[in-house]
Amino acid sequence: MSEEKAFISIKNIHKAFGKTEVLKGVSMDVKKGEVVAILGPSGSGKTTFLRCLNFLETPDQGSVCVNGFEVDCDPGKHEHKKKIIELRRKTAMVFQNYNLLSHKTLIENVMEALVVVYKVPKAEAYRRSKEMLEKVNLGDRLNYYPHMLSGGQKQRGSIARALVVQPDVILFDEPTSALDPELVGEVIGTMKQVADAGMTMIVVTHEMSFAEKVADRVIFMADGVVVEQGTPKEFFSHPKEVRTRQFLSNIIQLDPAVYI
Repeated sequence: MSEEKAFISIKNIHKAFGKTEVLKGVSMDVKKGEVVAILGPSGSGKTTFLRCLNFLETPDQGSVCVNGFEVDCDPGKHEHKKKIIELRRKTAMVFQNYNLLSHKTLIENVMEALVVVYKVPKAEAYRRSKEMLEKVNLGDRLNYYPHMLSGGQKQRGSIARALVVQPDVILFDEPTSALDPELVGEVIGTMKQVADAGMTMIVVTHEMSFAEKVADRVIFMADGVVVEQGTPKEFFSHPKEVRTRQFLSNIIQLDPAVYI
């Protein structure tokens, strides 16, 4: 991908925790509207990489550029904190455990960032949040508290919360991993709907069906580096690297239905 076409450009991200080097120089470009699925075994650095993109984890080295706004990972840079705040305004994150506020209703959760961070008047924030919840088929759950919702409904609410602030990119951290199997489909359906609407998405996932059917590109990480990437067809049908083939072989053995 040529650099001039990159909507998101991530360069040489390194991250260590103590003496353990988790990311060893990860770089990638993402086009506007592209859906990128990141796969890999546990401990490969996928989630740490995703959290580095909006500085929930501070990288030790490298840079992140979203829609022309770049933040270098040198914490000594002038106005570094202000830059991080601005970068976070361009991104939204959907976590695996929803992160909804238990004492607020669903619509209050979705409104929260609009009112507190973006200073949108409450009436306008309510209107926009209601409209977004209706888009993810939760229009009848506006005044429900999180404990009154299923896991799938909570996660769809989290997606609405991410969408309502109109970010440049949404980062998904294993959004279906906490769900019962029968609820996975409704969340993947909502994510596909978001993708079809043109949202740029970077998704760390174990759901092979999402990577195969929804993603534009699949990236395989292992041991803190990008091992291989390609279109879903290339990745699943003709993996080039031994480590990729080993990973896919293990997945197929665990769940043969994934590829039927």
